[in-house]
Amino acid sequence: MNATHELATVGGGCFWCTEAVFQQVKGVVKVTSGYSGGTVPGKPTYREICSGLTGHAEVVQIEFNPNIISYKDIITIFMTTHDPTTLNRQGADVGTQYRSVIFYHNDNQKKVAEQVLNELNVYFESPIVTELSELDVFYDAEVEHQDFYKNNPDYGYCNFVITPKLAKLRQLHADKLI
Repeated sequence: MNATHELATVGGGCFWCTEAVFQQVKGVVKVTSGYSGGTVPGKPTYREICSGLTGHAEVVQIEFNPNIISYKDIITIFMTTHDPTTLNRQGADVGTQYRSVIFYHNDNQKKVAEQVLNELNVYFESPIVTELSELDVFYDAEVEHQDFYKNNPDYGYCNFVITPKLAKLRQLHADKLI
């Protein structure tokens, strides 16, 4: 990682969706799908994550250039491109592995995330249930989960779930896109 870049780690349901969103954002250098927030030691597998027994969430780690996009903008985009009001669920994806979560890397990120959560809460009909936790460890997902939308644009899930999210991203954040 470049010394001037920063990392953000978020989970908003299926990591394929969140990855596809941030791959469209100016200033984002790299997006890696992975797992975080669990209690089971050692690197988990996708199958173990899907069981819901590891405590890990599907997340993405976003490497970004803060001279181009701020952490606040990253969190705002994240919060407005998934449903942060549903506990352990995004659409048809149900379980703790699909929870809405922000894993902060330092105290400043925690403060900024809290600010964004407070600012955006008034825009939702239900309360925001996004978890805010300090990042402990991040595990890369298997290679077949990286760049999933780019590599599988005709896959059914991509057409029915990810493509509409990207349309929403373009509608809400056109000025932040590549």
